[in-house]
Amino acid sequence: MPRAVLLVSFIAAIGLWSAGGGSARAEAGDSAALAAAMKDATATLQGGLTASEPKGTRISAKFEIGDGKLQLSVYTMKGNDFMEVVADLKTGAIARAEKITDAVDLNEAASQKAAMAKAKVSLLVATEMAVKANPGSRAVSIVPELKNGQATAEVTLLTGNAFKKVSEKLD
Repeated sequence: MPRAVLLVSFIAAIGLWSAGGGSARAEAGDSAALAAAMKDATATLQGGLTASEPKGTRISAKFEIGDGKLQLSVYTMKGNDFMEVVADLKTGAIARAEKITDAVDLNEAASQKAAMAKAKVSLLVATEMAVKANPGSRAVSIVPELKNGQATAEVTLLTGNAFKKVSEKLD
C-alpha cells in the first residue's frame, strides 16, 4: 500500500511540474505570437485610445491575441458602467463596444478606475511619453495602477521582437 501511495504522489508531482512548464512555454509562445502579429497591424495604441474617447474615460488599453486573432482593446468607463471597445486594426476606428460583465474583467476595471481617479495625466499622453522616451518602440499596452497612493501606468513597449515594461507617472 505505501508503495502505491508513493507512486501516485510521484505521478502527481510530475503532472504539476509539467503543468507549470507548459504554462511558462505558453506565455513565451503568446509573446512571440503577439510580436509577430503586431508587425502587420497599422493601428496604434494611441489611435485606439483616441478613437475610444466617445465611449467614456479610457482606463486601459492593450493589443492582445483573442480567438486566435490580434485585437486592440480599450477599457472605458462612463458612470458606473465599464465598456470594452475594440478598434479596427487597419483604421483604428471603433469596430465594436460591449459592456463588461465578466467578474475578473470587472475587478480589473474597478482597480484601473481607482488609479485613474487620482491621475492628472491621460493614458494617451503617458503612452506618447513612453514611446518618445524609447525611440523605435511601439506601445502594446498601458495599465494604470496605484503604487503607495501614487497613480502610475505600466506601459509595455515592443521593439523588434523584444518587449519592455516602463512606468509613467500619472499624477
